[in-house]
Amino acid sequence: MSSSPQEQNREQKEEQKEEHKEEQKGDVKEEEVKKDVKPEDKQNQNEERKTEKWEENKKEEPKESWKDCIYNPRTGEFMGRTASSWGLILLFYLVFYGFLAGMFCLTMWVMLQTLDDNVPRYQDRVANPGLVIRPHAAEISFNRSDPTNYNQYVQNLQELLQRYNDSIQERNDLCMVGEYTEQDNEPIKKVCQFKRSMLRQCSGLHDSSFGFAEGKPCIIIKMNRVIGLKPQGDPYINCTAKRASPLRMQYYPSEARLDKMFFPYYGNKAHADYVQPLVAVQLLLSREDLNVEQTVECKLEGTNLRNDDDRDKFMGRVVFRVKVSE
Repeated sequence: MSSSPQEQNREQKEEQKEEHKEEQKGDVKEEEVKKDVKPEDKQNQNEERKTEKWEENKKEEPKESWKDCIYNPRTGEFMGRTASSWGLILLFYLVFYGFLAGMFCLTMWVMLQTLDDNVPRYQDRVANPGLVIRPHAAEISFNRSDPTNYNQYVQNLQELLQRYNDSIQERNDLCMVGEYTEQDNEPIKKVCQFKRSMLRQCSGLHDSSFGFAEGKPCIIIKMNRVIGLKPQGDPYINCTAKRASPLRMQYYPSEARLDKMFFPYYGNKAHADYVQPLVAVQLLLSREDLNVEQTVECKLEGTNLRNDDDRDKFMGRVVFRVKVSE
């Protein structure tokens, strides 16, 4: 028999009530179970879950390689920096070193404005010039019978006197003897003549060996250049041998003077063709003087320039030794 609709509704309501009661019972059981779980068990469960998650993440992460130190494809880093980081640091150093270079250039420019192209700013330590000799040697020793022994000395003298050739010196000016050649306001400084032929027997024109072949060597003496120097008095060179008896010598030019017309000197740039005055002294050694070392001292005399400073043995003087053997 078929039931009426009212009965069917009743049955459905009863079924729903029973299901609701069962759900309530299940919830009560779960609550009881939760109450029965101890705190230690909860902590263990949490640690197990964390361990499981860490292992899963570890499996997902790719292994790192040494190549990642150079370029890391995951982060796009090169040598530990991203492109933007590299750009910023390069920009910083570009600005930093550009600033330093600018400061250096500015400092150099300011310093150069205080300098003169022709005259040193400080030259107080060279107020008194020194003397030098050619051949350029403190000890001159040779055998007059063997040209190979003294060829180096002859060559040294020839090189010095090339600029003093008469053909070159004739282009220079004839200056007033005994007077300073002052030309401070002249843009182009004139050069006074000093001809090689003025050294006569020590010029190398009449005797190409400069007396070395005869055992009577020529020594050429000159004074160091000092810008603006104007020696007072009448400067000349005087040479003496350090021995009991005097040593015969001959000077060229005969007065051994360093004429004032060659002063002052205006520097290598303004006075490019300038030549210093020279004095040649020929040692007239006798037969008794051979095979004996001769010590000769030459001094700058007749002027206010110093030649007796014990701290500087080359200030206004020069000492050399000569030994000629047969």
